[in-house]
Amino acid sequence: MRAISGLWRWRRNPLCRATDRAEAWVALAGLLLILLAAPLTGALVGGAAQDALQRSVRDQHESRHRVTATVVRALERPPMTVDPEGASAGELRSRVLAGWTAPDGSRHEGSVMASIGDPAIGDRFPIWTDGRGRAVTRPLDSATATTHAVLAGSGAAVVAAALVETGRRIVVWRMVRRRYARLEREWDRAGPDWGRTGAGS
Repeated sequence: MRAISGLWRWRRNPLCRATDRAEAWVALAGLLLILLAAPLTGALVGGAAQDALQRSVRDQHESRHRVTATVVRALERPPMTVDPEGASAGELRSRVLAGWTAPDGSRHEGSVMASIGDPAIGDRFPIWTDGRGRAVTRPLDSATATTHAVLAGSGAAVVAAALVETGRRIVVWRMVRRRYARLEREWDRAGPDWGRTGAGS
């Protein structure tokens, strides 16, 4: 980005080449794109992700139901696991055989993860089911959906900025190569011919 700061200094400098000014303008354009296009891309992607995730939150809360299950017997005594979707990171989970009544009144029994550290027969705990009473994961909550949308928007902004910077570097690299090729041609035309055949050296 030194070329940007030099752009103002070079505007009337007789030693400044046209390619120097072009590189500075490319750098300035890249900086403006990073400052404007990257946040805009992040906002658009984040907004779209937020809309989709909040729709998913509403759908899941409509189709999933919280019911109370009763422990029939413990299936694993250790190991206990930590629930990755739990309200707190330290919520212990144990696999048990449990029975529950579905929202439609049907009775179900199956192996589920209970939010109980040391389950005993008859212990009650909440689980989530679909309309037919099959155990499902807890529905996504609105705060988690918003966090995912923010992460998606931030990631999109970073990717957009990286693409702009990559494009800028490619353009400058091509300009430098073209400048060196032109310099080589001019040197071949006007440069010394030491050691060449017939040059009299």
